[in-house]
Amino acid sequence: MTRLAALALLAVTAPLLNGCGLHPLYAAGGNGPVAQTLGTVEVGQIGGKDGWLMRNALIDRLGKAGGARYRLDVELDDQILGFGVRADNTVTRERRTLRARYKLVDIEAGTVLVDATAGSDAGIDVVRSEYAVIAAEQTALERLSGQVADQIVARLALYASRTKTTDR
Repeated sequence: MTRLAALALLAVTAPLLNGCGLHPLYAAGGNGPVAQTLGTVEVGQIGGKDGWLMRNALIDRLGKAGGARYRLDVELDDQILGFGVRADNTVTRERRTLRARYKLVDIEAGTVLVDATAGSDAGIDVVRSEYAVIAAEQTALERLSGQVADQIVARLALYASRTKTTDR
């Protein structure tokens, strides 16, 4: 498809999108209601190394717009399970699973607004070098923390867009 044909197709179909009810979640960028609501979420302490990674990933994604109106409480479940066993009973593959149960709490009222879970997993090859396996496990945890944080923030953004939480 040529560039001109693609532009013509876009011009014809763009007005149709307005009628289907789709709208941008982050309309107005950082000044929009969703971004401002996410900026008022304070992330509670999460224990352990995996908790430190998750908390930093969440803080990076939520941003800061003003005083804390909501608190995000997160409980993590981090597991490494070996599978793919050789005849000599050595593991050849691992699966690292990171699951998070999170609650969005209205600080003023003390009520739980969102109670949900998010999670992801990654496969790790087990090689002869113990250092390489430990490095791969750490890299997987860092990547999983980012993926789970993305899921949590997307769910909170959807909640904020549906409830218009900035209209208090």
